[in-house]
Amino acid sequence: MGAIASKISSFIFKEEEWSLQQPTITYTGTDIEPITTGLPKKTLSLCPECTTLIEAIKYEENGKVYMKKECAEHGEFRDLLYSDARLYYKLEQWQFGDNRGIANPALTNATVCPSQCGLCNMHTSHTGLANIDLTNRCNLTCPICFANANTSGYLYEPTIEQVQKMLQTLRNMEPTNCRIVQFSGGEPTIYPHYFEALSIARDLGFSHIQIATNGILFNDVDFAYRSKEAGLHTLYLQLDGIGDEVHRRTRGERIWESKLKAIENCRKVGLKIVFVPTIVKGFNDDHVGGIVKLAIDNIDTLSGISFQPVAFTGRISKQELEAKRFTVSDLTRCVSEQTGWTDPIDDWFPLSCVSPITKLVSALRGQETTQLTCHPLCAAGTYLFVGPDKKPVPITRFIDIGDMLKEIDMISRKVNKNSSKLYTQVKAWASLRKYYHQEKTPTDLSFEKFILAIQGMIDKKVGRGEVGIQTYKALLVAGMHFMDSYNYDVERVKRCVIHYAAPNGLIYPFCAYNSGITFRNHIEKKYSQPISENVKFGSGCTCRYEIADK
Repeated sequence: MGAIASKISSFIFKEEEWSLQQPTITYTGTDIEPITTGLPKKTLSLCPECTTLIEAIKYEENGKVYMKKECAEHGEFRDLLYSDARLYYKLEQWQFGDNRGIANPALTNATVCPSQCGLCNMHTSHTGLANIDLTNRCNLTCPICFANANTSGYLYEPTIEQVQKMLQTLRNMEPTNCRIVQFSGGEPTIYPHYFEALSIARDLGFSHIQIATNGILFNDVDFAYRSKEAGLHTLYLQLDGIGDEVHRRTRGERIWESKLKAIENCRKVGLKIVFVPTIVKGFNDDHVGGIVKLAIDNIDTLSGISFQPVAFTGRISKQELEAKRFTVSDLTRCVSEQTGWTDPIDDWFPLSCVSPITKLVSALRGQETTQLTCHPLCAAGTYLFVGPDKKPVPITRFIDIGDMLKEIDMISRKVNKNSSKLYTQVKAWASLRKYYHQEKTPTDLSFEKFILAIQGMIDKKVGRGEVGIQTYKALLVAGMHFMDSYNYDVERVKRCVIHYAAPNGLIYPFCAYNSGITFRNHIEKKYSQPISENVKFGSGCTCRYEIADK
């Protein structure tokens, strides 16, 4: 061990040594055009009216970032991308290069994104999280859902055999098979073969299985137990604010007590929860801080919050778009102003910045693991570490995140050049300690507990305590702004890591499936059946812009 320590002491990270490592081609040989930074910059987008592929320009004006584009037939469109340009520039800086996509894409000769999709040879990321819609039925009638079955006129509900084939397609991806799957809809818990779908996913080897749900059926503790036994790990729980009134307007019913009951039952059976609030400017953005505080109060059950600024999937006037557009930088401001726990710029990083850690894990294991190489402007987040006193401290306050990630990125590149994996592991943990400041940590957090928490974020078994170890409580607070036709950026679509598996055997990026070209409409109509009189329809869990004001 002394020799290893000696080697480590001689490895001093110098920032000037670090440079971005960027692959030039995908696994199937298609050129990768690197992300360019700075403003103004050109990109490809879509016309919101006809979805024609058109050129767009992103630019800064009065400290904000906008996209402007013009369709020859439908005229000019402008949309706000970031209300604070400072956050935009910061997120751009923290990218660690693209991935190379998948080695066995369904489409190998695509040349135009996003119309040729499935995944294709142009895509640079593999699947980080896969969605499978089990049904477009629901036990609510939410007015804000783009999977709204009230107006579709058809029943989309894949057979269990089709679900199994979709799951197998995800597991067959190379060189990194999909390991995290989320069943969605509609309301997935009312799918006739719900428990069987969970069990099939478990038996196929998915390491993490979750559902996007309104939580109503989890008011029954026996249902929660059966879900966990079938393989469920996490509820992505619809939660648009605190109290009944906000849910009456977004979901059509007063369901606040139902939410609290679902949280309590998940606590009883040992399921984890991620809150999923859809946020509209001027409507429920004043609930952001309350949602974070509710998560902290339930930190034993809550593992994260995935704020989703609303996507406008239908037509909307210019005035309404400007009034309701809520950006990622609006989110960081609201969290900071309404809780006092974070800084709107300093404490937030793109979710893709964790890729150096997973690169290192891949190198140490000698096999590819899931890497979140999405576009740095897709999402931003921070980890709040919560001690026994329930006082959250952002990870950025006691870890020099940027320098640490750069060093881990460098170490991951050198692993294969070193014969000793032990040496590399020790060096990696030593680099973490170098950037760790004990005097700034929350109550009761030691370096050893911090390392265990990091392992729990990567290894779901550690995070769930299934190896007999309980990790320190940390809450991921993040915002992912799924695109619509007004802010569509093809550069982001090519790097998407959240995908949909479909019954046709193809896999689609989230923002191609639900907006823009909207492959969802084509898939559901092709694999649908007529509505029976005894079928109760509602709307699902992913949301669009209309707000009920009854």
